[in-house]
Amino acid sequence: MDHIHEMIDQKIEELEREGNFKKEKLFLQHGTTTVYEHSVAVAKMSCLIVMQLHLTVDLDALIYGALLHDYFLYDWHDKSRGERWHGLTHPITSLRNADRDYHLGTIEKDIIRHHMFPLTLTPPRTKEGWVVCMADKICATRETVFRTRHEDIQPPMPPMGPEVGV
Repeated sequence: MDHIHEMIDQKIEELEREGNFKKEKLFLQHGTTTVYEHSVAVAKMSCLIVMQLHLTVDLDALIYGALLHDYFLYDWHDKSRGERWHGLTHPITSLRNADRDYHLGTIEKDIIRHHMFPLTLTPPRTKEGWVVCMADKICATRETVFRTRHEDIQPPMPPMGPEVGV
C-alpha cells in the first residue's frame, strides 16, 4: 500500500502544480472535512476497494478521477450563490473545471460525471467509475454521520468473503 500512497501523493503534487486543486482546501465538504481532505480520502478508499476486490483497473485514471471528482471550487453551503441543487449539479461543474485545468481521459471524465449515482440518474460506465462512486459514499457517510477523519484509511482491512461470520 505504501507505493499506492506514493502514487496518490505524486498525483496530488501534479494537480496542485498544474491547476487549482489546492483551492479545495478552502471549502468544507461534510462536517469539518474539507473538499481536499474528502477527495484524498476517496482516492485512498478507491485504492483499498480495488485491492480488496482484486480488480484490474487503470490505477492512474482511478486516482486522478477520485481526486478530481468534487472539483467544483465553490462553497456549496453558501445559499446566496444559488447552489440549491448542488448534489445534482456539482458533477457537471466539477467536470467542466477539471477539463479546463487538466488533460482528462475517458475514465476520469466518467468518474467525475457519474460519481453521484444514484442521485443523478446516469450510472458510471467504467469499473473505475463504479469504484469511486462506492468510495465516495463510504467516505461521505463517515464524514457526515460519524464525523470521522480519514487518517485511518490504511490496510489491513478485515477479510471479505464467506469466511466472515454474520
